[in-house]
Amino acid sequence: MASRGPLRLAAFALALSTFAGAALAGEPEKPQTDKPQVDKPLGVVELFTSQGCSSCPPADEFFAELATKENVVALAYHVNYWDYLGWQDTLSTKENTDRQYDYMRAFGSRSVYTPQAVINGRSHVNGASRRDVDGALARMDRAGEGMRVGIKVSRISDRVMIDAGDAGNGPADAHVVIVYFNSPQTVQIGQGENSGRNLTYWNAVSDIQTAGMWHGKAQRYELPMTEISKKGGCAVLLQSVGKDGMPGPILGAAFIHKPDRL
Repeated sequence: MASRGPLRLAAFALALSTFAGAALAGEPEKPQTDKPQVDKPLGVVELFTSQGCSSCPPADEFFAELATKENVVALAYHVNYWDYLGWQDTLSTKENTDRQYDYMRAFGSRSVYTPQAVINGRSHVNGASRRDVDGALARMDRAGEGMRVGIKVSRISDRVMIDAGDAGNGPADAHVVIVYFNSPQTVQIGQGENSGRNLTYWNAVSDIQTAGMWHGKAQRYELPMTEISKKGGCAVLLQSVGKDGMPGPILGAAFIHKPDRL
């Protein structure tokens, strides 16, 4: 694939309060949880895909399996640079494309491609290759390059609490990134390389917001429940960022379920 000029990741401001410890002012409220959250998932798979890419449907199908696993945080970023082939991806955003180009520069690559799967923010493989994706997740887990920092999610009244753990002797700084995504949906492709096909897409990212900073110590973040309720789904990533602002390794991750699942 031909690459375009460098794009910058758009940062979003989110009204998010942070707490250095677990204590809240006044009498603490009991977290309301119906289902235990996975503290440290196996890893994060970020698939860069497009409805206009003929090579992407096998990757999208495999990704649907990943999206149903409790121990994998799977996010699909639909990009827009294949729209010129005749079909405008209905789920693509400029911010999704920006994120892929930022990864391109972080990895020292010369171009972007689909389907690309970025594993734990550390490396990329062919998103349609089950062997490559599963192999990368297992290899990083064995090498200590998986989710090193635990993240727990709970609900108190009309707030979502995100508790990031302590890094110990590990990395000291990371961004708290909130990633919103759509519920599964089937799209009828009208033109382009996949014309005439009905394809189902899972966890298609609709918005990315940098919500705050984590500095290596256990810390609590508070998110309004209304922000979760109006979205199809949500995940939190604890992602280190280089001095040049490019995305780095993901240290922790968790899904933030909608109110009926918290």
